[in-house]
Amino acid sequence: MAIHPQAGQLASHQSLVNIPELMTAYFINKPDVANPTEQVSFGTSGHRGSALKTSFNEQHILAICQAIAEYRKAQNIVGPLYLGKDTHALSEAAYQTALGVLTASGVRVRVQESGGFTPTPVISHAILTHNASADASDLSDGIVITPSHNPPEDGGIKYNTLQGGPADKDITDWVAKRANELLANGLSGVLYLNQKEAAASGLIEPFDYITHYIDDLDNVVDMQAIADAGIRIGVDPMGGSGIHFWEPMAKKYGLNITLVNRDVDPTFRFMPLDKDGRIRMDCSSPYSMQNLLKLKDDFDIAVGNDPDYDRHGIVCAGFGLMNPNAFLAVAIEYLASHRPHWPKTAQLGKTLVSSGMIDRVVEGLGRTLCEVPVGFKWYVEGLYSGSMAFGGEESAGASFLRKDGSVWTTDKDGFIMALLAAEILAVTGKDPQQHYDAMTERYGTPLYKRIDVVATLEQKAILAALDVKNVTQTTLAGEKIVSVLTHAPGNNAAIGGLKVSTENGWFAARPSGTENVYKIYLESFVSEAHLAKLEEEAKALVDSVLSV
Repeated sequence: MAIHPQAGQLASHQSLVNIPELMTAYFINKPDVANPTEQVSFGTSGHRGSALKTSFNEQHILAICQAIAEYRKAQNIVGPLYLGKDTHALSEAAYQTALGVLTASGVRVRVQESGGFTPTPVISHAILTHNASADASDLSDGIVITPSHNPPEDGGIKYNTLQGGPADKDITDWVAKRANELLANGLSGVLYLNQKEAAASGLIEPFDYITHYIDDLDNVVDMQAIADAGIRIGVDPMGGSGIHFWEPMAKKYGLNITLVNRDVDPTFRFMPLDKDGRIRMDCSSPYSMQNLLKLKDDFDIAVGNDPDYDRHGIVCAGFGLMNPNAFLAVAIEYLASHRPHWPKTAQLGKTLVSSGMIDRVVEGLGRTLCEVPVGFKWYVEGLYSGSMAFGGEESAGASFLRKDGSVWTTDKDGFIMALLAAEILAVTGKDPQQHYDAMTERYGTPLYKRIDVVATLEQKAILAALDVKNVTQTTLAGEKIVSVLTHAPGNNAAIGGLKVSTENGWFAARPSGTENVYKIYLESFVSEAHLAKLEEEAKALVDSVLSV
């Protein structure tokens, strides 16, 4: 995909999303459930869409929340539901819709005081800390209303279970099926209270998420080390839900934190355009992170997070934005060496499309790698039980255990990953990029690339069904093929695509779970020429499958 000529620049006023039009579409447009693009569908991280495309509208949220309320009842979950939202325009509307349905079903709902924003990891943390001391009659779950880093016109909603993390496929399939039944039946069976009735129900409980989360942070990150070293931390909240957390955090722990942007605007007009010319709050993109990159030398560590704070972008002074895979590798190596109370048997997790550098680092540590499909839900059980110390995704999302080896969150946590970058510098005297540079001297320098290609639903379905038999060649880019995977070695779950590896390179092809594209991931430990050959042969294989 060619880089848009205005990538990294601010959007023109004319190109910003029309918020009144978007909100009108949320309430007016009615989905046609006979159209697959307008059905409820949970991808790797919830149901996402846009009101303008009739894929995320009031009727979707009415149906989804009713289905969740029915699921809770069937599972005898009667504790409070922790409800969060990010700063996308559709999130506020969906939040009010959700409150109406949940309270009508008798669900107690805990919301941020004064109707504030609540990041994804904060909801996970609240569920887990609640359930740690609750009896079986008061267990809790949660909902986060967010499309993550998606453009301003998008909306999203995801359900988190009693274990605090994203619901697994069995649960989301049930919720989606029931929601689509409700839509097909004209929402017959959906219970609803209007805003005034919901407020009078006594079921909406204000909760201080900010203090609850911040007060616990020193149990997962060495906040004292960061403070003692005086690390200068620059933070770009990127207009996201964590904006009101940083200053109370700095005050409590004595941190040197500077917020470089305090704007919250549903058009996200302050965001530089991503590589394709669209506004996207992707903290792993050098184009979207231009505002912070211009200030990189003003701080020792600078960090950015997406709107729901489940992703992190790490900027090191004198270098710039770290590759997400590089920081995951550094984080794993550092944590394995600086968390003495973590069990040595605990696995270290990566997705199949994360860098092979992580494989080499884990092997060098003498620890056990757990390789899973894309989607953080695959880490929930391991993090919850403590059998997995770290779980990370190539898209700049991760979480890890508390210092004592117990669960912190079972959803991605952009706060602790950002703070970890500062801890690494404070404790070792070297920033994460310097650690990665040293790592490449030991293990080689990987060249990593991801390609997004527009795809129809039919093409995505074909790619999801790729099989070992689709690979007939015995070599890839001049090297012998050593493995062809359609299931993850860490848990034997289906990849929903294919991964082909040689000794010094690999590629994977899979459809996106949230966008109408398919993705090809490539990595070479040899050269740019070798990477180009991998790309050529990977594209040829995918094209041959789609042309059948």
